[in-house]
Amino acid sequence: MVIDVMVVQAYRFVLDLTPGQERAVLAHAGAGRVAYNWALARVKAVMQQRAAERSYGIAESGLTPTIGWSLPALRKAWNAAKPDVAPWWAECSKEAFNTGLDALARGLKSWSDSRMGKRAGRRVGFPRFKSRRRSTLSVRFTTGAIRVEPDRKHVVLPRLGRLKLHESARKLARRLEAGTARIMSATVRCDAGRWHVAFTVEVDRVERTPARPQAAVGVDVGVKHLAVLSTGALLPNPRHLEDAARRMRRLARRLARRVGPDRRSGQQPSRRWERARSQVARAHARVANLRRDGLHKLTTRLAGQYGTIVVEDLNVAGMLRNRRLARRIADAGFGELRRQLAYKTTWNGGHLVVADRWYPSSKTCSACGTVKAKLALSERTYTCLTCGLVLDRDVNAARNLAALACEATTAGSGPVAGRGADRKTRPGGPVAVKRQPGTAQAGKTGTVPQGGTADHMFTRAH
Repeated sequence: MVIDVMVVQAYRFVLDLTPGQERAVLAHAGAGRVAYNWALARVKAVMQQRAAERSYGIAESGLTPTIGWSLPALRKAWNAAKPDVAPWWAECSKEAFNTGLDALARGLKSWSDSRMGKRAGRRVGFPRFKSRRRSTLSVRFTTGAIRVEPDRKHVVLPRLGRLKLHESARKLARRLEAGTARIMSATVRCDAGRWHVAFTVEVDRVERTPARPQAAVGVDVGVKHLAVLSTGALLPNPRHLEDAARRMRRLARRLARRVGPDRRSGQQPSRRWERARSQVARAHARVANLRRDGLHKLTTRLAGQYGTIVVEDLNVAGMLRNRRLARRIADAGFGELRRQLAYKTTWNGGHLVVADRWYPSSKTCSACGTVKAKLALSERTYTCLTCGLVLDRDVNAARNLAALACEATTAGSGPVAGRGADRKTRPGGPVAVKRQPGTAQAGKTGTVPQGGTADHMFTRAH
């Protein structure tokens, strides 16, 4: 029996805009920025006024009324004020202003949730005004005529009309013609001087089965090798940023020699500076595209072949604080690798298992289960003093991760603690980490491991 699964995915294409079309898109992006800045100024003015009134001893009932931060409230206020704030508002689509207001509503909600402890992760700051020069140019369309033309080389967007694509949209057009996809929104965005259109599509996908549904593989990511599989396969790290570093340094020096903008004196940038900046942006975009392409090919192959994939719960943000390894870690894309595996395993009928962050995969012997108290980063070969196993450090870690696949079947969803992950550290190791028994990922207390004995320290590199 064939079962269809409804998923939401994006299709991204490069646009070839005429000068007139580019001016129209720029006008829409600028309209969204104007609405964003106006609404943010209004919110800040009310907040500052209420703070001043509180300092005067005015009761809460007598303070200036608050304004809503939701998108409907911001849109209602903008519609009432737009004839005076933006007399030209009729020249742009309403979706342009809605793009800016929606971005502000999301930013205010994230800031509020972060302050109240409702949002996990790093603390979110208060939204800031968008600059005409530094902000990302984008506009999002959710209503109106959004379609792909029958020739599959053009798309139609509200108020912008018929736009030519740099490549064929046959993959999306086939699904739309078959009735297995529905366009929910379209976002036009400028990246490194090139305009793209991204369609958010609700796709009815046929449930798939991996080529080896019963097989499990452990994936140990690192800097020397991007991924080491429990099968013994070593996938090299392309190091796109390192390969392009020489050219990027040369372009950066060329940009520094040009006359750039200066807000203090009001000096405008020269055309040579603008050209140099676009060259630097294109160089960075090329590196990002190469990295993204390599990660997509790797994750697609893994998700389509293995039924169960086990990865580590790495603290990538903490690892990036190590100034000696931050560039190489960022170039490898650990977080993007796990993100792609998360949804591709679901699409292909597989299962992704995430090992506990403190599981000592590199220090555990994959043959007998003995855990070493210390394992220096310079030791690239794992030698077990108990059973005599001699194996590459990364392959040993990958095999330990693959062994967690059987535990995942009984632990259910969520990170798996793994063998030895919930034990107290031996003397001379890191400070003991307490965990609540019976949970997949117990609450962690204590301090960061010290002395290089933890397997997932900030300085970890493979």
